[in-house]
Amino acid sequence: MRRNHSTTPRTPRVLGSLLLLAAAGVSALGAAPEARAAAPAPLSRVIPAPASVSPGGTPYRITRTTAVRVDGSAEVRDIGTYLAGLLRPATGYPLPVTDHGTGGIRLTLADGDFGAEGYRLRSTAAGVTLTARTPAGLFHGVQTLRQLLPAAVEKKTVQRGPWQIAGGTVQDRPRYAYRGAMLDVSRHYFTVAQVKRYIDQLALYKINELHLHLSDDQGWRIAIDSWPRLASYGGSTQVGGGRGGHYTQADYREIVRYAASRYLEVVPEIDMPGHTNAALASYAQLNCDGVAPPLYTGTQVGFSSLCVPKEVTYDFVDDVVRELAALTPGRYLHIGGDEAHSTSHADYVTFMDRVQPVVARYGKTVIGWHQLTGAHPAQGALAQYWGLDGTSAAEKAQVAEAARSGTELILSPADRVYLDMKYTNDTRLGTKWAGLVEVKRSYDWNPGAYLAGVPASAVRGVEAPLWSETVKKSADIEYMAFPRLAGAAELGWSPAATHSWNAYKVRLAAQGPRWDALGIHYYRSPQVPWPAR
Repeated sequence: MRRNHSTTPRTPRVLGSLLLLAAAGVSALGAAPEARAAAPAPLSRVIPAPASVSPGGTPYRITRTTAVRVDGSAEVRDIGTYLAGLLRPATGYPLPVTDHGTGGIRLTLADGDFGAEGYRLRSTAAGVTLTARTPAGLFHGVQTLRQLLPAAVEKKTVQRGPWQIAGGTVQDRPRYAYRGAMLDVSRHYFTVAQVKRYIDQLALYKINELHLHLSDDQGWRIAIDSWPRLASYGGSTQVGGGRGGHYTQADYREIVRYAASRYLEVVPEIDMPGHTNAALASYAQLNCDGVAPPLYTGTQVGFSSLCVPKEVTYDFVDDVVRELAALTPGRYLHIGGDEAHSTSHADYVTFMDRVQPVVARYGKTVIGWHQLTGAHPAQGALAQYWGLDGTSAAEKAQVAEAARSGTELILSPADRVYLDMKYTNDTRLGTKWAGLVEVKRSYDWNPGAYLAGVPASAVRGVEAPLWSETVKKSADIEYMAFPRLAGAAELGWSPAATHSWNAYKVRLAAQGPRWDALGIHYYRSPQVPWPAR
C-alpha cells in the first residue's frame, strides 16, 4: 500500500510577487489547494447515488456559530447528537443540539412522499434542512450530509476547513427495503467492539440489516441458557485452532442495541441441519449414533448434520429459537439450510417443515439460504440466493418457481457480492471457489434482472456476506469489504437508472480519502481512479 508520495516545491519566479501576496495575507504556495478546498462536493458525489439531485444556489458553510436544531422527538434529538458528535472533533466547533432558533442544520420529521427510509436534504446559504417521515430516513440523510463535507471531517483532531455543503436539494429513498451485510463470526470470532466498528462502517452507506452468522462447524457464538455447552465448549475454538469465543446474552443485546442506534436490524443465523459440528460436539444426544464428534477447526463443509429422526433435535431447535428470538427485537431469524450434504433430501424437507413453524411460533419471519426453495418455504419466508452465474439451470429454475409462488428473495450471488472472494490471484486473504471478484464485477449487475424467471417484485433486496475462513481481525474485514461493500449498498439503495460503472468508479474514488481519514484499511483496486495520497 503506497502511502507517501514525494512532492517537488515550486520555485518562486519573482520575489516581489511573493511579498505582495504575503502583504495581502495570502500564501502563493497555498493558494491553489485552498481554492480547491473552497469548492464543496457536488450533491451527486455520494454513495449510494441519490434518487434525485437538484443542484443550485449558495452553499451552506458550517461555522463556530452553527447549531444542530431538532424537534421535540427523543429519537430526532439522538440523531442530532450523533451528527454533532461526528462533526465536532474535526471542526473544533461546539455545535450545540437545540430545539430552539432557526438556521444551522435542522432535522425534522414531517409527512411527505419519503417512504419508510427516504429523506430530503435542502441546502441554502441560511442552513441545511433534513426532512423525513421517520427517524430512519433522517439518519440516512445524515450520512449523505456527512459525505458532502470534506473527507477530513472524519478525523478525530481539529482540521482546517472550510466546511461547506453545496447548494440545492437531494430527494432520496431506497430501491429495496432489505440492504444487508453478513459477518461470519463462527469461522473466526470477532469481539463486540469489532462488530460495532463494522456497524459504523455499514451505516455510512445506508445498510439496514446486519446478518450475524452465529453458528457453524467451527464455533457456536451465542450463549443459550438451556444448552450451556453450546457456547462454553462449542464456542471454544475456531478455524486454525485459536481460542474462539462467544457472546454472552448481554453482549448480544449490546450489539443489537448499538446496531439499532445506527438504524440496522440484526438478523441472527443458526445454520441447520448442516454446518452443525460445534453443536454436535457439545451434546452427544444430537447425533444419531449418540457419539459426540471432536471439535472441528478446518474449512471443509457438508459433513455434519443434526439427527432429523430424533425428537430431541426439535427440543433443541425450539429452545435455541425461543431464546434467540427473545433476545432479538428484529423481524427475522435465519435458519441457514445450505450445504446439508449429509442430510438426505427427504430428511431435509422433513426438518425444514418442522423448524419453520417454530420460528413463526416465536414471532419471527424465516430466512433461509436458497436451498430452502427445494423444500416447502413457509408463507412469508425469504430465500437468500448465493449461487453463481454458472449455477445449474435447474437450481435457478427452482428458485425462480418459488419466487413466482410468493417467496421473496435476498440476492447474494457469490461471484458478485461474497466479500471473502479474492480480488485477484495475488490477494493475500480470501478464497476463490466462486472465482475472482474485482470491484467492477462486484458492482456491475442488476438485482432486478439477475435471475431469469424471477419477477422484479420478488426481490426484497441485496446482501453482501463476508465469510471468515481467512479473516481474523478488523483490518482483514475492511480490506475484503472495501471498496466492494459500497457497491453492494448502492445496488440495494439507488434507482436502476443511476447505475453506471464509469460514473460510479469516479464517485467511489472520492471515498478513498474518507476511508483514509476513518482509518479503514481498503483495497486500492487498479480499476478505480483513486486520488494520490
